[in-house]
This record gives sequence, C-alpha cells and structure tokens, in this order.
Amino acid sequence: MAKKTPIEHLQFLQRTKQNIATAIAILFHVIGLIGILFTPYKDWFIQNTSLNLCLMAVLLIWNQPQKNISFFGFVTVVFITGMLTEVIGINTGRLFGNYTYGTVLGIKFRGVPWLVGLNWFVVIFCSGTCMIKLQQWFKRKFEKEEQELSPRMAAVSLIIDGALLATFFDWVMEPVAVKLGFWQWQNSVVPFYNYLCWFIISAILLLVYRWFTFNKDNHFAVHLFIIQTLFFLALRTYL
Repeated sequence: MAKKTPIEHLQFLQRTKQNIATAIAILFHVIGLIGILFTPYKDWFIQNTSLNLCLMAVLLIWNQPQKNISFFGFVTVVFITGMLTEVIGINTGRLFGNYTYGTVLGIKFRGVPWLVGLNWFVVIFCSGTCMIKLQQWFKRKFEKEEQELSPRMAAVSLIIDGALLATFFDWVMEPVAVKLGFWQWQNSVVPFYNYLCWFIISAILLLVYRWFTFNKDNHFAVHLFIIQTLFFLALRTYL
C-alpha cells in the first residue's frame, strides 16, 4: 500500500471528521425527534434544545478547515448582528414583528437568548456554504461543456439565493418553534414582515460571508443544513 502524501493525509482526516460529525448530528436529531414525538419525556427533550444547538455549532467549527482570524471574525460579526437585530425586534417591534422569547433557549440579554446569536451563525454559514457547493457543481458542469460561470452571477446567486435558503429554513422552523415554546408571536400569527426581515438581514450577512477570506469548503455545513431542515419538517408535519 502506497504511503499517503501529507495532503492526502489531511484530506483523509477531514473526511473522517466530517463523517463523525455527520453521524453525531443525525444521531442527536433522530433521538430528539423520537423523544419529542413518541415518548412521555417530550418536555425534557425540549428543555435540552440549547445543548443540541451548542453541540451542532461546535461540530461546525470543528469541521472548518484552516481556521483563521477571518473565519472567527465572520463568526463574531454574524453573532453580534444576529443579537443586535433580535434585541431591536424584541424591544421595538421594528424588525421581524411583535414577538417574545420563552425560557427554553436559556439565558437572555435584553430579552434575547444568547443562543439566538449562535443560531444566526449556524443558519447563515450553512446557507452560504450550500450555495458555494452548488456553484462548484455548476462550474464543473459548465467546464465540461466548455462554458464559464459568470463571476458576477455567482456573487449575486450566493447572496440572493443564499438569503432565500436561510429564509426558507426560518419558514420551516417557525411553527415548530412556537409549538415548542422557543418564542411566541402576537396574536399567534407569524407576519410576512418577519420573513422579509430574515431575507434582507441574511442577504447582508451573506455579503459579509463573501467578503471574508476563509476556506468555505466545509462539507459538514451542507449535511447539517439538510439534517436540521428535515428535523423541523418532520416536527412541522407530525407535532
């Protein structure tokens, strides 16, 4: 057996990390789904949502290749922006609409759980990475046909389509979050304005995602986005 080169060894380690993280993510979400839908311990599983969210964020960062200052700068910008917009929303109603957070997501800052900022990072990073992966696939298809993917079109697609993807995730999650007590809307109605704000803020953060120079080849982010979307779709359907 030929000895692996240093690059091949790093690629092998990265694939191993991705497989381990994906297996853990699937396991936790499947157990959570079963616990919420089919056991008498529904409340216990709901109360431990914060643990699951923290673990997924840790796995996401663990799988990030070549972590650098730019990457952690992006994490910080998204976290602060997410918290700031939510604080404005909660306290003024000028963003998202009129809503309040429950106690499930843990310790709050001015009415907003700190974990919400972390969730903004996870959603934006996963959405942006999904678009990068999709563009890489299109680029390979175009190259086979001796065509070129327009850089301007790729940039616009990353921002607009990525924001639509993030907003779609919020749309899937909203009714589930309300039923699980994450937050509540005034008159129990999710306003269209919420999704409009999600789209605009996501587009701005994806522009930041594009600006920051770090390795965006985090395949686990794609897996995590699919796993979480299917998790909330299942709860949306059967809860």
